[in-house]
Amino acid sequence: MKVPDDSGDMQPPILVHYEIHNFYQNYRTYFNSYDQNQLFGSLTQDIVAADACKPLNFIGEGNDRVQINPCGLIANTLFNDVITLESIFDKDGNVIENAPMVESGIAWESDIEWKYRQPDGFKYEQCPSCDECDCTEGDGEWSCNEPYVDQDGQCFRYYYPKDDTTQYLYETYPMMISPLEGVLNEHFIVWMRTAALPNFRKLYGYIEQPIPAGATLTFTVQANWVVERLEGAKALVVSNNYIFGGKNHWLGTLFIVVGGIASCLGALFLAKDYLAPRKLGDRMYLKHKVE
Repeated sequence: MKVPDDSGDMQPPILVHYEIHNFYQNYRTYFNSYDQNQLFGSLTQDIVAADACKPLNFIGEGNDRVQINPCGLIANTLFNDVITLESIFDKDGNVIENAPMVESGIAWESDIEWKYRQPDGFKYEQCPSCDECDCTEGDGEWSCNEPYVDQDGQCFRYYYPKDDTTQYLYETYPMMISPLEGVLNEHFIVWMRTAALPNFRKLYGYIEQPIPAGATLTFTVQANWVVERLEGAKALVVSNNYIFGGKNHWLGTLFIVVGGIASCLGALFLAKDYLAPRKLGDRMYLKHKVE
């Protein structure tokens, strides 16, 4: 991906979005298909929430039947492409260093704080070393089959309640959701805030260093999210924003114009009320027929 030579330097934050076409998150059946209590950690489910999550509430039959947590259409159609920024070269071919793509801070803070929690009873701990990280230690104290190893090589063991009869988010999307964060993964939280239109963009990450005009950005994309069956398309978009949102300024301009008109009308009505106030109970405003 190349920054046009005539566009000028891109100033941070430089936003990396994925763009999807012909995917309708605004269908009522779709955007109602979730259990808010479950997303906030509850392990119990009422009849209304269970019905809303159909048909993605349970999978399997008989003894193999397990509950999906989180349930519903939104959570289980998560955009799970893994996008990695490999390198940035300026127009002279020099590497621009210290410009990673940051993937934290992309979700609303209010969503993270008030709408999502790991399941009640979840816990984890970091092991002193990977050799000493035993998930079988204790009498069912840990539910992991093997320790989780993060990007820094540190090992963790964890416990999810009812793990034998529940498929959790990290098991549904192991390529992008770690068992330590689960529903607190910000890519998941961004996806759960449904789009109003069938063609939409969602924030994947951002770059905090300026990128000069003519620079070339190289991304690696692990394409897991299928669009062929939707007869849709997906794309990667790198852009700036400004105080009113994206690079297209028409919506911000419209807000300013409408706000200016409303302010002028409000000032006129205020002046009228101040200079020629209507008296309370003034009979001259009454219309009546005299016979």
